[in-house]
Amino acid sequence: MYIRYEVADKIATITLNRPEAANAQNQALLYELDEAWRKAADDPEVAVIILRGEGRHFSAGHDLRDRPEGRPEKVTLEWVYQIEARQFLEFSLRWRNVPKPSIAAVQGRCIAGGLLLCWPCDLIIAADDALFSDPVVAMGIGGVEYHGHTWELGPRKAKEILFTGRAITAEEAEKVGMVNRVVPRADLDAETRALAEQIARMPSFGLRQAKRAVNQTLDVQGFYAAIQAVFDIHQTGHGNALSVSGWPVLVNLDEMKTAIKQAN
Repeated sequence: MYIRYEVADKIATITLNRPEAANAQNQALLYELDEAWRKAADDPEVAVIILRGEGRHFSAGHDLRDRPEGRPEKVTLEWVYQIEARQFLEFSLRWRNVPKPSIAAVQGRCIAGGLLLCWPCDLIIAADDALFSDPVVAMGIGGVEYHGHTWELGPRKAKEILFTGRAITAEEAEKVGMVNRVVPRADLDAETRALAEQIARMPSFGLRQAKRAVNQTLDVQGFYAAIQAVFDIHQTGHGNALSVSGWPVLVNLDEMKTAIKQAN
């Protein structure tokens, strides 16, 4: 089991429970995570959802060593597109639109695919040691699949972290509005829980309508259309890599690890 799921006092807590791999996301973890989100969404006793990661880091992103079920001997763009449309784009959008408030509690590293877990949440509480990064331009890709960068950071900061691959601190993220609060690492769970308890006391229908109003406003401004369009741009990166190297990215795993270390 890669996910722990607990409910107490109208709050569902979903915990990424693969700390030995810095909560890197293999296929099994993502499907368990989606099931936990569905369970929380469908439970009338749940008013607020907390997403957290066990261990030192929130999530190191996609597990690049994972072999998804049904992977063909020769990887094609069609296969990559189908897998990523489901596991990354569809899942993240569904979690974003769960009609209950959600809070991500982020500590340590939140790399690339880790953003696909915290960005769909309505609120983000960051520990003071949190670092957020998307270094996949080093792989010949223009950014992760759920391309919320421009919406979360603004266009210039989004370009900066993509072009350089560097991590932004919790304080920087709070300054541009990507996170709501920065708290000491030791207080992360308690502060997140306290906020969830405060929200859970509000009328559930009012919370649902408030969330829908904000999300619909973003969608009217172009959020949903942009996310869909940029997902296809992401796939052109895979297509180019396949044509050059026969593999969906342009670097091997060791080179990618080196690039992440240099960026951070």
